[in-house]
Amino acid sequence: MSTIEYNPKSPHAAEFIHDGEIRSTLEYARQMRNDRELIEEILLKAEEGKGISHREAAVLIEVEDKEVEERIYAIARKLKERIYGNRIVMFAPLYLSNHCVNGCVYCPYHAQNRTIPRRKLTQEEIRREVIALQDMGHKRLALETGEHPKLSPIEYVLESIDTIYSIKHKNGAIRRVNVNIAATTVENYTRLKDAGIGTYILFEETYDREAYEKLHPTGPKSDWAYHTEAMDRAMEGGIDDVGIGALFGLSNYRYDLVGILMHAEHLEARFGVGPHTISVPRIRPADDIDPKDFPDAVTDDVFRRIVAVLRLAVPYTGMIVSTRESKRSRELVLDVGVSQLSGGSRTSVGGYADEQDMENVEDSAQFDISDDRTLDEIVGWLLELGYVPSFCTACYREGRTGDRFMSLAKRGLIGDCCAPNALMTLAEYLEDYASPNVKLLGKNMIARQTQIIPSEKIRRITLKNLEEIINGKRDFRF
Repeated sequence: MSTIEYNPKSPHAAEFIHDGEIRSTLEYARQMRNDRELIEEILLKAEEGKGISHREAAVLIEVEDKEVEERIYAIARKLKERIYGNRIVMFAPLYLSNHCVNGCVYCPYHAQNRTIPRRKLTQEEIRREVIALQDMGHKRLALETGEHPKLSPIEYVLESIDTIYSIKHKNGAIRRVNVNIAATTVENYTRLKDAGIGTYILFEETYDREAYEKLHPTGPKSDWAYHTEAMDRAMEGGIDDVGIGALFGLSNYRYDLVGILMHAEHLEARFGVGPHTISVPRIRPADDIDPKDFPDAVTDDVFRRIVAVLRLAVPYTGMIVSTRESKRSRELVLDVGVSQLSGGSRTSVGGYADEQDMENVEDSAQFDISDDRTLDEIVGWLLELGYVPSFCTACYREGRTGDRFMSLAKRGLIGDCCAPNALMTLAEYLEDYASPNVKLLGKNMIARQTQIIPSEKIRRITLKNLEEIINGKRDFRF
């Protein structure tokens, strides 16, 4: 019998992602899923917008009553509107290299795959990729690379970040680089912080240690504890915006939902601030990967419930859905919690600049894209749905990160900055990149939204800055 005890403040993965606590939680949820008095208490607590515990969330994911399910969605919708308004932050992934030494069985980058073309971008190729992304209108990137200590060392990543930030093309500029690379040391996280990254992102894949070790049989990523404790080292290295997530479908989704929330609770308990973002990718087809080999894959309906329950549990945490998801499934989860979307994405190395050689480029993709619309098409779609596509990166550049961001968010003050910043960055996109129809939709949205900015002073400054943007000036922010 294990002597390990559950301790959310512990620096040891086996204690804060405690298998016994998760399994006990899942059993409790199964027993209580029809307890209407308990469920009512949880829903009333969720409505207050202060979050619910991993055990309370587990009960809600088990509920079978359709009326209760609709209440979960209604509360999630209300919380998202209260905290984020109708803003949706836009970003794109940038793949630097697909060389990898790991043996992850669900990823085509795994070292044993002999069919996928391997590639690593030079700094000049990165420059071409970034210009292509700037020409779409992107301001925020998520840097991705396989784990290979010789071909993609931390020095290569740092040099690439410098290159990205240095490129100014027409009115384009990447203002925030988030980084999704393998678990590393405190020293290397400090170097990433000093390089000016935004959020450090790392997915646990699955929190079930037994399943994790089967899915990661070889390579440095096979060390579950080192991987799971990465966010602690990132925080110790000075990065206070971290993004966690699980790849739903690799294991039992209930287990991973509870694991995500226990991870968030751990970061809050140990460092005073939880994750800045939570990502909710699902297993997708890719070179030599078939989702049918993963019997735990989740349906659209279950996926929507996961997103809604996460929004109730961690109301102030950003939630990210990528182009893994179809237009339909993205629309379902936008409504109940998602606050960030990728657009016009490529998951292949060199996929943005090498349009003339797309057949070969797509052979190097990490996974198939379900939503292959252009960024402009997605911006127009969001506007038609009543959302404000935001290209804002102001919080990071103004020092509103970590506990400073969360403090403002929890007091309801972050919207004073976010709403006008979203409108001003949307205006930049409309002037520089939008098609005529999207430009018209966007200008109408801006006209409506500026009228409801609560502060007269901020509204007046915003309107003045919007005029300056039309006249050619860029990069205003609160």
